[in-house]
Amino acid sequence: MKQKTDTLFYRNFFSIYVILVLQNVVTLSVNLADNMMLGAYSETALSGVAAVNQIQFIYQQLLMALGDGLVIFCSQYWGQRRTEPMKKIAAGAMWAGLGSAVILFTLVSIFPYQTLGIFTTEKSIIEEGVRYLAIIRFTYFFFAVTQILLATMRSVELVNIAFQLSIITFFINCGINYVLIYGHFGAPEMGAAGAAVGTLAARAIELLVLLFYIRKKETNLRLRLSDYFHPDKLLCRDYFKLTAPMLLVQGLWGVNTALQTVILGHMTAAAIAANSVASTIFLMVKSMAVGAASTASVIIGKTIGTGDIDLVKHYAKLMQRLFLIIGVVSGLVLFVIRVPLLRIYDLTPATKDMANTFLIILSIVIVGMSYQMPTNNGIIRGGGNAMFVVKMDLISIWGIVIPLSFIMAFVVKASPAVVVCCLNADQIFKCVPAFLESHYGNWIRKLTR
Repeated sequence: MKQKTDTLFYRNFFSIYVILVLQNVVTLSVNLADNMMLGAYSETALSGVAAVNQIQFIYQQLLMALGDGLVIFCSQYWGQRRTEPMKKIAAGAMWAGLGSAVILFTLVSIFPYQTLGIFTTEKSIIEEGVRYLAIIRFTYFFFAVTQILLATMRSVELVNIAFQLSIITFFINCGINYVLIYGHFGAPEMGAAGAAVGTLAARAIELLVLLFYIRKKETNLRLRLSDYFHPDKLLCRDYFKLTAPMLLVQGLWGVNTALQTVILGHMTAAAIAANSVASTIFLMVKSMAVGAASTASVIIGKTIGTGDIDLVKHYAKLMQRLFLIIGVVSGLVLFVIRVPLLRIYDLTPATKDMANTFLIILSIVIVGMSYQMPTNNGIIRGGGNAMFVVKMDLISIWGIVIPLSFIMAFVVKASPAVVVCCLNADQIFKCVPAFLESHYGNWIRKLTR
């Protein structure tokens, strides 16, 4: 019986996991394509877009928190096959997502130069970034709606549509980039602004296709526009009580990543471009860990919803073994692919050497990340205990990692490679509290009413 249960678990896990990983890879390939095309066009344009992307990364982390909170709640209701509360929670998440889009759009519209000046002091980089930002800011609204809708689909185990959308987005974005960055087929040569137009068009079409799918094909929830005008105050209160600490953690994680660009960007001229290239490649491989975390959250939440707590604990142990395997594979993949991928970029020898060093370091980092992140964000947080992750991140990132990195960069004057080690050290030592909490802590919480 146990063997049959385990077989069904592995089948369910990988049916969700593979699609989510592929979706993340294709989605990030859009950024990789932007980086490669812009790197071939101008290193200044690449650096300007990299600075803007730090803003977007923080925004994406906030939307991810809203989506993850939705999945944690709704997957438990899905385990009980209760869809009406799911629609009301989804409505609250959607309004929160649109609100964050309005706030960010307003801020970058009023303070574009001041915002980019946080990440670099180079005027040419800031000018390129501002041209890109003037167009890319309009994607915030499309992206918010799309991400909340996809999180809603994920909570009922519908993940194929997200993968299909990522394919569409990739080809549209790359096609428009090719035409507008370089000025092919008689089109104007727009550089960074051309890349922004490609992303905007892709995001708009992505949302339209998703809305068509939900209207015509989706049958688990049968969402309608009217559902988003009737949020339930009590359910939304429950949702935001859980999601608020997640917003804090994800937002701080986004700020932490942005601070990495700030620190490296103020050290050497090559560091910001090298970090952009290395981070983009790293994020693609990191998709294996991100997919594991998302899959774990859905399975843990759904199983808690069924009320079988012993099975929840058993699944948690099985998944942690998988996370270790995923980590080792991810580290080997990143180490091997770094050389051929770096050859694609048209960078100065100094920048390319620095990016290579960063990727070697990240090949080790990703092993620890692939265990602790799915365990913390997928199992523990997916089980309803978001505060554990909040406390751990506040202590590790803001109590240790950031102060140490600033000291090494600006007091000790250490090399960028040493600073990158300090900035990512938490991915290793957070493995210990993740293991202890998942095996001995009280992380299973029933969230449904």
